[in-house]
Amino acid sequence: MTKPSYDYDLFVIGGGSGGVRAARRSAALGKRVAIAEEFRFGGTCVIRGCVPKKLLVYASQFSESFEDAAGYGWSVGSRSFDWAKLIANKDNEIDRLESIYRRNLEGAGAELLATRAVLEGPHEIRLLATDKVVTAERILIAVGGRPNPFADMPGAEHCISSNEAFHLKRLPRSVVILGGGYIAVEFANVFHGLGVETTLVYRGREILQGFDDDLRHELHQAMVKKGIRIRCEDTLREVVQKPDGRFEAHLKSGDCLDADEVLLAIGRKPNTEDLGCEKAGVELDSRGAIVVDEYSKTTADHIHAIGDVTGRVALTPVAIHEAMCFVDTIYLDRPTKPDFDMIPTAVFSQPEIGTVGMTEAHAAREFDEVEIYKATFRPMKHTLSGRDEKTMMKLVVEAASGVVVGAHVFGPDAGELAQVLGICVKAKLTKAAFDATMAVHPAAAEELVTMYTPSYRLKGSERVAA
Repeated sequence: MTKPSYDYDLFVIGGGSGGVRAARRSAALGKRVAIAEEFRFGGTCVIRGCVPKKLLVYASQFSESFEDAAGYGWSVGSRSFDWAKLIANKDNEIDRLESIYRRNLEGAGAELLATRAVLEGPHEIRLLATDKVVTAERILIAVGGRPNPFADMPGAEHCISSNEAFHLKRLPRSVVILGGGYIAVEFANVFHGLGVETTLVYRGREILQGFDDDLRHELHQAMVKKGIRIRCEDTLREVVQKPDGRFEAHLKSGDCLDADEVLLAIGRKPNTEDLGCEKAGVELDSRGAIVVDEYSKTTADHIHAIGDVTGRVALTPVAIHEAMCFVDTIYLDRPTKPDFDMIPTAVFSQPEIGTVGMTEAHAAREFDEVEIYKATFRPMKHTLSGRDEKTMMKLVVEAASGVVVGAHVFGPDAGELAQVLGICVKAKLTKAAFDATMAVHPAAAEELVTMYTPSYRLKGSERVAA
C-alpha cells in the first residue's frame, strides 16, 4: 500500500516552551516540521508568565533592599520608581528572548507560521490567516492555557488578569487580587513591594492550597506583617466601576473595597475552545482539557498533546519534558512516558517558597510512621538589617526506610535550593545521607544537614513526641 503524502511530517499547534522544543528537536532530526503560533513564540512562560513575572519580582525586592542597607552602614538617598521604565525594559528583554526562540526554530529547519491553526480532521489543519488547509502525518497540540475570566461574576469585564498586569500603563495606587494560588500570591508581593496598597481575597481557609501547611502559614504571616491585607474565606460578588474610573470590589461578606485595579488570579483554563477537537476525534474532559494516555497520545491515533492544555502538571519544565518524551517515543524509537513524580517547584513570593515531594499531611496518609525535622530561624542577613523575617526548613522522612520523601524551604533563595533538593528527593536519599554530608558554614542551607533529631513523629494522623 502506498503511504499517504502529507505536507508535513509533524505540525505543531502552539509556540510555547513545549511546542517549540518538540518542533526544534523533530526538525533537527530531519523531519518536515511546521509550527503555528497566533500570538508570539515563547508562550505564556516567556511572554506573559514566568519570565516577566520574575523580572517584576526582582524590581519589587529593591524597596526592602534599600531599607536593609542601613544596618550595614549604607546611606541610601532619595528614591523614586518609574513603572513605565520597568515595563519598557521588561518588554525589550521579552523581545530578545522571542527572537532567540524564532532563530533556534529556523536554524533547526522548522517552518514558522504566524497564524491561528485549528483542527479540521485527524491529519488536516486549517490556517486561519489564509484560510488554507494543510496536512500532516502527525499533529502535536501545545496551545497551553489562559486565565479563567470568571465571566459569571457581574463586573468581570472591569477586571484584569495576569496577562494585562504585565502591560498596565500606570502603576495602580491600590489593587484587589482574587485568588490564593501562586500567581495571586506572587502578584500580591510584587505590587506591595512596588508601593501599592494590596488586598488578597481568597475563598479558602488558607492560601496556597496543596502546599505544605507550615509553608502556607509562614508565608501568610510574613505577608500580613509586611502590610498585605489577606481576606480568607471570602470572595468577590461584584465589581462596579465608579464615575472617577476606579472600582468598588464588593465581597460576599458584605464589605466593599476601593481599588484602582482588580486582578483575577483564580486558575487557568485549557485553550481548547474552537480548536476543532471534535472534528479530529480528540476527546476533552469535563474541564475542557485534552485527554491523553501515558505517552501523551490523544484519542485520535495521529494526534498528541503536551503542556497545560492536557490538564496534567501546569509547569513550563514539565511541558518541555513532555516534548522530549514525545520525540523519543515517536521519532527515536524509545517509548518514554513523562515522569511526574517528585517535581520540585518554587513560589517567588517574598520570602520565597521552594518545595519538592510529599507534604507532611500527604506523608501521614501514605506511611505508617513519619518523622518531621523542622528548623525556624532568623536569616543571618537580618541580624544587622533588623528585618523581622524568618526562614523555615523542613524534611519529611518515612520512618521505616529513613528516606526523605519531602523537603520544604521558606526563605531567601528557596527556589534555588528546591532545584538541588529535587535531586536528593528524586534519588530517594536517606536522612542518614543528609546527616553524613558536611555542612557549608555560615549558610542557611546548612540546617538541612544539621537537623539530627526529629522535631516530632506522626503515627497515622496523630503527632507523637520525638
